[in-house]
Amino acid sequence: MSEVTWTIGQLAAHTGLPVKTVRYYSDVGLLPVAERSAGGHRRYRPEALEQLRLVQRLRALDTPISTLTALASGERSLGDLIADEMGLVRSRLTELHWRQATLEALDNCSAQERLHRLEVLARVQRLPEAQDRLAGAWGQTIPASVPARLADAITAQAVPEPPQNPTAEVVLAYAELHTLTRHQDFPVYWACPNVRDKASLYSELLDTSELAADTVADGLPPQPGEALDHFSRACARSRGEDDSPGFRAFIGAHLYGTIPLFRRYWHHVATISAARRPNLGLTHCWLVEALTSRPQAAPAPAR
Repeated sequence: MSEVTWTIGQLAAHTGLPVKTVRYYSDVGLLPVAERSAGGHRRYRPEALEQLRLVQRLRALDTPISTLTALASGERSLGDLIADEMGLVRSRLTELHWRQATLEALDNCSAQERLHRLEVLARVQRLPEAQDRLAGAWGQTIPASVPARLADAITAQAVPEPPQNPTAEVVLAYAELHTLTRHQDFPVYWACPNVRDKASLYSELLDTSELAADTVADGLPPQPGEALDHFSRACARSRGEDDSPGFRAFIGAHLYGTIPLFRRYWHHVATISAARRPNLGLTHCWLVEALTSRPQAAPAPAR
């Protein structure tokens, strides 16, 4: 008994597709051709109908022909296709959410402020590229002598991951990060030109941030304590000096001028990340202000 086969017309009738469309799918390799009739017409086995129905459903989801071709050839599975499409949809949704938040930020302000915001926001509408630029700015800012592990730990805090569904405030904060990294004083501060051992200083600053985090989180004002002693000793050692009241007054005055720029950056980081625990930069600002808020007593001896 000969195998039952189908013509293009029969496939079209069973799926409701135009004959022209079925022929096109066949021409690009989406349907397996069984044989040709005596008159030269293509014939298809029954499984071609199921394949055509699958193609029809996937095209209804706007799946590209090139993707369907890879599926038909066995280069990709249906599971791979679905996973990839889900990734594309999520990416597109994120773009749309960011565009919506951007428009809201531009809508809810004065005409003069709108022009300023438009200039800033226009730089960060392509998220992957914007994120790479921000990470790249930090890669160039952190001294080369700092080990990769430490540099990565700092960058992980300094370059927040953009949320998928941001508010207008978050989009503005993210754009402002890019503006602040372009400020002339930003790389100079992190370069620590007068510090001999930058790697050790950076490592100790991370430790100090952890020591001060709970106090800062509790909302306590800048004040003396273990975290401040650790911070001042680290600064003194990095410059080859002794930790003394005089040094504390000097380094506090030296660092204090950077606090407005520094605080703005890390405040924006906190807005974007929505983290409850104070980040590295905010604890640093607290410690610098602790040095300058009152006359410093003699430091406690190092343990």
